[in-house]
Amino acid sequence: MKKTVLLGFAALSMVAVLSGCGKVPQEKIDAANAAIDSAKMVEADVYVAADFAAVQDSMSAVMADIEVQKSKLFKKFGPANEKLDRILSQAHQIQANAVTKKQEVKVEVEGLMTEVTTLIDQDKTLMKKAPRGKEGAAVLEQIKTEIAAIEASVAEAKTMYDNGKYMDASNKLKAAKDSATKINTELTDAIAKVKKR
Repeated sequence: MKKTVLLGFAALSMVAVLSGCGKVPQEKIDAANAAIDSAKMVEADVYVAADFAAVQDSMSAVMADIEVQKSKLFKKFGPANEKLDRILSQAHQIQANAVTKKQEVKVEVEGLMTEVTTLIDQDKTLMKKAPRGKEGAAVLEQIKTEIAAIEASVAEAKTMYDNGKYMDASNKLKAAKDSATKINTELTDAIAKVKKR
């Protein structure tokens, strides 16, 4: 009887020890979450969106795995620890990549502003040389309106740039550049047709 009680007590002690071995890696969870938050602060979700989404998905998967392990009698957090280490490393890399990409986009925006402004000036010069026949006057009035809209887009992009929203400014300037280029081509073709006559 005494042996049975001792064996039972020993078995319970062993179960308690083994089930207590798996401890939630809270420090690593906190570190990984902090790194992801830091990456978001430098707008990784804007400048390296795919990588940022992937690291967030990885973190969600690890947290789901940890929840499953918490409910088990014999918990194994080893794989979660390894994944958290990788996530931490990836989040730091994503943060650095976002800072680099943001700087690249900033430089790109500066170049685009110059290009679009030059195109607008060329368009205005070409408008003075464009044919003014019956249809020409109406078309030129429409082009004048389009140029005003492009100038407004450039002004909005400048405001975005000044506020550090480089990706938004880049997208707006690319659209403005496309519009200004189309006008330039249209005017150049119209002038060339008149010269051939």
